[in-house]
Amino acid sequence: MKLKQVVLSIENSPNRLYEVTKALGDAGINLRALSLVDTGAFGQVRLLVSDVAKTRQILMKMHMPAYVNEVVAVVIEDKPGQLAKVLKPLTVAGVLVKYTYAFVGFAPDKAVMIFRFSDNDKAITVLENEGVKILDADAFGIL
Repeated sequence: MKLKQVVLSIENSPNRLYEVTKALGDAGINLRALSLVDTGAFGQVRLLVSDVAKTRQILMKMHMPAYVNEVVAVVIEDKPGQLAKVLKPLTVAGVLVKYTYAFVGFAPDKAVMIFRFSDNDKAITVLENEGVKILDADAFGIL
């Protein structure tokens, strides 16, 4: 139920994100989700991609070290209050949300939240006990 996410730092320059996405696209790698956060002189890019191993190889050839960590993708209804509804049992269980990003359009009236938790395994257990739908790699087309 956990997804492999590629994380890398890139210089805050006009073309760096383009270079990364162009190289991945040219290699046939599909971006499933992307988050870019400004951290000053650098940005931190988090990617869900169709082929994690190939992505790391390409980035290493570009002299852009990347690491892989695990995240959890949760489907919620695309309406007010649904994120709070998902977060409440996690809060009660003492699970910290380290970061999250989201996208809509996955399915009609649904949103997908990508989470990195203080304890992903505990979060999955809590969410499953609440009947929350958690997406696996197959749902994202990730190898």
